[in-house]
Amino acid sequence: MFIQTEATPNPATLKFLPGRDVLPGSTLEMKEPAEAARSPLAQKLFAIEGVAGVFYGSDFITVTKSAGEWQHLKPAILGAIMEHYLSDAPLLSEGGEAEAAGEEFFEDADAETVDTIKELIETRVRPAVAMDGGDITFRGFREGVVYLNMKGSCSGCPSSTATLKQGIENLLRHFVPEVQEVRPV
Repeated sequence: MFIQTEATPNPATLKFLPGRDVLPGSTLEMKEPAEAARSPLAQKLFAIEGVAGVFYGSDFITVTKSAGEWQHLKPAILGAIMEHYLSDAPLLSEGGEAEAAGEEFFEDADAETVDTIKELIETRVRPAVAMDGGDITFRGFREGVVYLNMKGSCSGCPSSTATLKQGIENLLRHFVPEVQEVRPV
């Protein structure tokens, strides 16, 4: 088994590509060891000193470090991922389902605008963000402001504000004149 790694815009995260599905059609973010009880692989990753977060995408795993250098952490992380996939153990424990989308908020009168915003996020934003080891999902729309939830390598990334303001906000404002601003939740 060959696991590829890719740098992300966030220097505290590294993206691991095991060459097979990880969590198709969904995502799961675990920001602390207590949340890892839902996944045997995440438990192994959090057991590595310096690992501070684990994010599962459709075909990748993003690991966030709190301390240490990648040159020291990477071999242990690769070993844990390889061991997990070679054991054929499930990614999620019984009852450890992926994240629900979360409750959205917007006025009924804005439903058509929200549909357009969601379509743009799904087709243009999420694929690009997934390439960087993260995910962005729609949370709400109120008074011209779009609220987005940032996960994986996007959460805490130094360039996430620029991505939101220059990238996503400009895209949405171009296609949806009602959008005035984009904010993280």
